[in-house]
Amino acid sequence: MMLRIGELSRKLGVNPQTIYFYERIGLIPKPKRTRSGYRLFDEQDIERLFFIHQAKTLGLNLDEIKEILSLQESQTLGCREVYRRLAVKVDQIQQQISQLQALKVKLVQLLHCCEENLHHYGLTTPCIVFGETLHKTKNTSEG
Repeated sequence: MMLRIGELSRKLGVNPQTIYFYERIGLIPKPKRTRSGYRLFDEQDIERLFFIHQAKTLGLNLDEIKEILSLQESQTLGCREVYRRLAVKVDQIQQQISQLQALKVKLVQLLHCCEENLHHYGLTTPCIVFGETLHKTKNTSEG
């Protein structure tokens, strides 16, 4: 089964420009073409693009995907190597989760500060959350 770019992009749910980009950076090989120049993608191309799409969904970046595909093509990608790379990616994701959780704690604190200032000073008061002094600080230093 051979698909043109439009058919392929609809099947995979990606923009045709994304497929052109993958071709330009070497993630997918140059596809066959019709006599009139239309790109034709075979089943192997479709599987490769599906893999790329899935790998991106799992959080791998294009360089990581390219490296895995390169190792796969040279048939030097053993189960141990896939395991190692995925374990590294899981560790990176865990670090990102920890960083996002710490950011969330800070943002919730700022949100509570905003709520308190809105409650005490109303909607028209300038937002002072990111300022150096807060209404709360001013009030406690005056008293």
